[in-house]
Amino acid sequence: MKNDDEAPPPRAVSDEDPTIRDPGPVAAPASKLEEAPTELFVPRRSPSQPAERPAREPINVEARSKGVSFSSPQPKRAAESKPPKNAAAAASGDAPPDGRSSNASAERRRLVRRTLKWARRVLVTLLLLSGLAMIAVALLIRHYSEGLPATSELKHYTPPQTTRILARDGTLLGEEFVERRTVVPLDTIPSHVKLAFLAAEDASFYEHPGLDYPGMLRAIWVNLRSHGSRQGASTITQQVVKNVLLTQERTYERKIKEVILARKIEQELSKDEILELYLNHIYFGHGRYGVEEASRYYFGKGVHDLTLGEAAVLAGVPKGPSRYSPREHLDAATGRRVYVLKQMVEKGFVKEELADEAKDEPVVLAPEPEQTSELAPEALAEVRRVLRDTLGEQALRGGYVVTTSIDPKLQAEARKALRDGLDAYDKRQKITAPLKKPKKMPLLYEGDPTKDDTAKVFMAEVTGGDDAKNELFVRVGTVRGRVSLSNTERYNPTKLPASKFAEPGTPVRVSFAPVQGKPKEEGALPSFKLELGPQAAIVAIDVRTREILALAGSYEGARAGFDRATQAQRQPGSSFKPFTYAVAIHDRKMTPATLLPTDPNVLKDDKYKPKNYDPNSAGEPKRARVGLAQSVNVSAAWLVKQVGADPVAQLARDLGIETTPLAEVRSNETKFTGESIALGAYEVKPRELANAYASLAAGGVYEQAHIVVKIVGPDGREVPIPRPESKRVLTDAEAYVVTDMMKSVVADGTGRGAKVLKRPIAGKTGTSNKARDAWFAGYSTDVACVAWTGFDDGAPLGAGESGGVTSLPIFVSFMRVAHQGKPATDFPVPAGITRATIDPKTGLLAKPEQEDALSEVFLAGTEPTETVKDEEPPVDASQEPSEASPPATDDGNLGPGLIAPPHEEVPKQDPPPESPDGSNHPG
Repeated sequence: MKNDDEAPPPRAVSDEDPTIRDPGPVAAPASKLEEAPTELFVPRRSPSQPAERPAREPINVEARSKGVSFSSPQPKRAAESKPPKNAAAAASGDAPPDGRSSNASAERRRLVRRTLKWARRVLVTLLLLSGLAMIAVALLIRHYSEGLPATSELKHYTPPQTTRILARDGTLLGEEFVERRTVVPLDTIPSHVKLAFLAAEDASFYEHPGLDYPGMLRAIWVNLRSHGSRQGASTITQQVVKNVLLTQERTYERKIKEVILARKIEQELSKDEILELYLNHIYFGHGRYGVEEASRYYFGKGVHDLTLGEAAVLAGVPKGPSRYSPREHLDAATGRRVYVLKQMVEKGFVKEELADEAKDEPVVLAPEPEQTSELAPEALAEVRRVLRDTLGEQALRGGYVVTTSIDPKLQAEARKALRDGLDAYDKRQKITAPLKKPKKMPLLYEGDPTKDDTAKVFMAEVTGGDDAKNELFVRVGTVRGRVSLSNTERYNPTKLPASKFAEPGTPVRVSFAPVQGKPKEEGALPSFKLELGPQAAIVAIDVRTREILALAGSYEGARAGFDRATQAQRQPGSSFKPFTYAVAIHDRKMTPATLLPTDPNVLKDDKYKPKNYDPNSAGEPKRARVGLAQSVNVSAAWLVKQVGADPVAQLARDLGIETTPLAEVRSNETKFTGESIALGAYEVKPRELANAYASLAAGGVYEQAHIVVKIVGPDGREVPIPRPESKRVLTDAEAYVVTDMMKSVVADGTGRGAKVLKRPIAGKTGTSNKARDAWFAGYSTDVACVAWTGFDDGAPLGAGESGGVTSLPIFVSFMRVAHQGKPATDFPVPAGITRATIDPKTGLLAKPEQEDALSEVFLAGTEPTETVKDEEPPVDASQEPSEASPPATDDGNLGPGLIAPPHEEVPKQDPPPESPDGSNHPG
């Protein structure tokens, strides 16, 4: 047994020795603890002292018994001052540890405490910052939530749609829209179409709450790095917010509002409702909105007929409508289609083999749709007016299907008849190229057209031409200008070059027309357009239904142009005379056999003294029928004095003339009195005159003429159209007498050119003073039609022009087509009509077996009762009406009627020749 004194001292265990693990507290055996002295001392020696046996320091037994080990310092030896290399020996635990161990432990504890302290501070700071951030976000949301659109309105949201205007047979006449869109329910859109859009725009649409948070953070990071809003992370919900409720501006403020509204929409609408809004609202380029319009435009079919490949093409367009339009960038569109199909496969929306087939599917685009039809632009304008009056501002939202009364065949013929009539006028007046300088020059304009607010048309002088630019140079007063010949086919049917169009010095009518939408080049001459010939209008109305069958108001038929058929107010001339005669018939102050004066001397004491067109007719009284047929002015003026101007104006209004009341005409008159109404001295619109004539054709019953037959709203329900009730103005018998008299205008009077129609036609020519307006208005049992011709500025039409020459051919051309396949039906004779055989000179009853006797129609009780004598003296030109119209009895009726033999035609009488100066026309 070895002595403890000889035992080698244990090596000190360093706390820094990496090979040593702390074994933890070790308990000494109890027997050892009892035998050991309570304290052991190990005296220290100085370096100068000889080495002595080291003494042990006292050991705290109590501490050891508690498992705490202390290391005693040992005298250092040179060999033992280094850390032990043997880890096992160091781990024996026999050597007491160095004092540095406790210092390290304390340091570690202090470090832990400091770390925890800082951690607590950081945590508190983070909590405070989080709280402040939440408050800031709440305040931000509250701030930007103020004034936001109500998302609840999206439940009933109806986006702007296209209104389609159809002819009576369903032909598309035109479309009206703010945004060209047709809304379709989501359940009518095929699944593969919906999935294509989801794959392209928002594959997780049905999973997220309306916002893609990772995408938003990524977009914010990119935008911050790029110092601007360049990237978005919009879901379909956000796109609905942006397109429907907000603007397209790319700012952080708009983005914040978008996020707020997106969450609200997700709470108030279902996913299907949001998707339906999106698919019907998004823009696809070329003015098309929504999948239905896009499908029709690009592929010529409804969305329900799209193939997978076509659906993928459409789904790729909204990302960049101009960049991915298959019409403009087919390669880019097909490349985008590949991406969409790939996304559909990756998201499990479609099988890969189907996607591959769709990827190889050729893109077959529909033909580019034609521009809006020019068949009936005037009808489109009328429909817009009706929609505005019926629906108000709601009409602007669109989505309506409007069926009109326009007959496409008759509408086309109306335009053709109008153009043919004007072309014939141009040839008569020699205003087609090549234009020649006249022997007598008209007065040229001498002002500055660019500063003249009063004149619309100017008489200019041709100074030359530029064949390369197809332009004519003109002098308009003090200004030199140019006239483009690009759209002058009417005046240049043979397409002559500018240098051959007109020789220098030729006078031409022009209007100042600055080019719209293009900046004027510095030094460029002002632009003018030719106004060589007049314009015209034609209106046709179904007598029974009052539906407008055709409507044309210009030669060009330009959209948004001036519609003279419904807007122009022009003097009707003698076409207004039937209303004066109708009042006289109604008041029982005249019959068709009544002799009316023709000598202007009967009006010598009157302020209004019109002259007859035919001066040779003066002094010869004429029966009322003949006076109307030959359009004798004196007779009509004398008659209006007998019945009064106000009743004539009132009857005209009651039958359908809605323009200027007579009171306004009188207040503005300087030369004429109210009696001038007999010759149409105040203005009417062609459409109004046509309907007033239709009222006569319908037996004296007024109904409002209309062009809109039916309106179906976006919800599929028919919209009621308010119409005034029909009103009886004349009795059937009174209207029949007037109609029968007007038939003589065609049979033997100024309108005999309409006899070529070979059917009963009642009508009347009309020519205003100096032939500024030329009319023919007439009707059959089926159709009432009015044709008008004139210059917009009221210039005379020229020598030889009148209603029977200028406008009657337009009427005839149209009515020929309008009656194709229809029987030549005469006007039915109503109750209350009687006939009598009369003497053509006196209007009295004819003698038995009188060879030149005529059959005349009368209201029952107004027929003559006196028979012509064998030797009837000549009638004085200034005499009052003959006894063919006996004075009315106290009750307003005439004597008992007589039943006459069958009707006989009025003898043919040629109308007087046209006046050389165009004044005092019979028409």
